[in-house]
Amino acid sequence: MRIGCIGTGKMGGPIAGNLARAGHDVIIFQRRDHSTPPAAPSASRTRNLRDLAPCEVVLTCLPLPRDVETVMTGPKGLLASMAPGSIYIDMSTIDPGTSHRLEAAALRQEIEFLQCTLGKTPDHAAKAQEPMFIGGSKACFERLAALWPVMGSPVHYLGTVDAACAIKLVSNMIGMANLVVLCEGLQVLHKAGLDMEKAIELLQDTGARSFQLDVRGPWIAAEDDRSRFGLDLALKDVRLGCEMADSWSMDIPTMKTVLNMFQEASAAGHGDKDCCGVRHIIT
Repeated sequence: MRIGCIGTGKMGGPIAGNLARAGHDVIIFQRRDHSTPPAAPSASRTRNLRDLAPCEVVLTCLPLPRDVETVMTGPKGLLASMAPGSIYIDMSTIDPGTSHRLEAAALRQEIEFLQCTLGKTPDHAAKAQEPMFIGGSKACFERLAALWPVMGSPVHYLGTVDAACAIKLVSNMIGMANLVVLCEGLQVLHKAGLDMEKAIELLQDTGARSFQLDVRGPWIAAEDDRSRFGLDLALKDVRLGCEMADSWSMDIPTMKTVLNMFQEASAAGHGDKDCCGVRHIIT
């Protein structure tokens, strides 16, 4: 299968690599002047977006909703050049409104659309162990039955694009709320005289154990701010999640507090750090 990939960064790169290693004809659109990601050395590259038009499937995995709309539905967007009957899958973390606009634009061109959000980390993506949450046409989803296990696992079909977007945004909102509480708790334990590494070890034997504690706890203890999931991207996801809840007239005061903390951390210059850099505003 010929598959076009737009956005081959920390998440998209490993997925493109898995597809290429499985024998698919992968072509990567290079949005910037950099080499092919190490995860997909056998993939071909292009700086011309139109070179992806003949692909049977096109994937986007981009940082911001506006990035996705620019490359797919903007004045020079790819959707207008894709063949009827082809499939467009967005794997970005975006809001339901953007997803609906992409879906409508694709259907106007007689192109199938699926929203596929991703559940864990780049390491999981590299091992094809990335949980995938998919919304859109069930017939289209089933048409790609052989492709999903190459890209990730487990694969969940959720029906609507709203559900696919919401599970990702809510997951990240809960994760970031947990991270903020973790950072605050570790600061309290530090004030109590506990070594940070010992505090993390002890917490893992309690009901406070979590994904964020297991993964980011050691980075916090080591003061390791290298970006795996950047603070500004986390801020974007929490903001989109809060806006989604607002659009449904829901009151989520805890998440608004988390949003304010990430906004403060970004304004203080920590946006390029890993999201655990939010701890720098906690005293």
